[in-house]
Amino acid sequence: MSAPTFHANRPSRSEQAPLQAGAGGTGTLLAQRAPRGAGVAKELVHRHNPAEVMLTGWERRGDDSFGLTATWPRQHRFFTGVNGCHDPLIAAETIRQVGSLLSHAEYEVPFGQQFVMWNLSVTTWPGSLAVRHSPADIDLDVVCHDVKRRGRALVGLRYEAVLRRDGEVVAHGGAALTCISPAAYRRLRAPRLDGAGPALDLAGPVAPHEVGRTSPADVVLSPTARQGRWLLRADTRHPVLFEHPVDHVPGMLLLEAARQATIATLGHTAPPAEVTGEFSRYAELHRPCVIDAHRLPKRGAEESVLVTGEQDGENVFRAIVTLPPSAG
Repeated sequence: MSAPTFHANRPSRSEQAPLQAGAGGTGTLLAQRAPRGAGVAKELVHRHNPAEVMLTGWERRGDDSFGLTATWPRQHRFFTGVNGCHDPLIAAETIRQVGSLLSHAEYEVPFGQQFVMWNLSVTTWPGSLAVRHSPADIDLDVVCHDVKRRGRALVGLRYEAVLRRDGEVVAHGGAALTCISPAAYRRLRAPRLDGAGPALDLAGPVAPHEVGRTSPADVVLSPTARQGRWLLRADTRHPVLFEHPVDHVPGMLLLEAARQATIATLGHTAPPAEVTGEFSRYAELHRPCVIDAHRLPKRGAEESVLVTGEQDGENVFRAIVTLPPSAG
């Protein structure tokens, strides 16, 4: 596994050129699949609850370029608004869903295949994420790169997405994933899961206000005796983070842990301007996972925190979360 790489410079919206299709991929050119409002089947984005499906339609524009649409609700059970803005992590979840949808619907990955996500990043401009009187309709321009196949079967790809609202860029990001057959996944996971036992008992949460939350049920960190260190708190009953049964800690929970650790470290709750995460191995539900946060040198008025997760002495993920200047 390659070492995580983090990019320190976040371009302005004026520097965001339209994405151009890459050269990879040999998929059959398909007609428009689902215009806005037609809906996206929940199975395509690995959700059980239709309310958690952010994507609403898609079309193929070229060999490896696509246009998608999404809708963000004015209020969400977990991705709650901050300072009158949509939660930037709802943009991250939307980007995550893009990979599942395109892999199944356009690259012909059969259901039952497992996806391994190696990284996920999102950059937003909170001023453009204001919650208005109606849900936010989002247009996405997506380009896939490094499309790898074994015969006709997709092995993996990475993709970039630009998200617009009323023609204005509100976020951009991307991810990389690989596809694993059910048999290969069983072989990969067996050494960790055989005889693993049940998930850990749920430890008590830190105070919600310390991590930008209002409900203890949404807190994913438990306190330790050391400042800047927590234990991961993975409540498998959570209706969004564990929306369906899985045998490991979901990546979106790890990104939420990074966000909460950053808020606790910096002491203010502004919506993140940037979240960049890389995942090096599965985080197991039955083993303690230690979360550490380290403040990074300032980048202008913005502040960034490096958050790492370690389990049994091995790194499972690293993330950098950047908050805009505190209003206070």
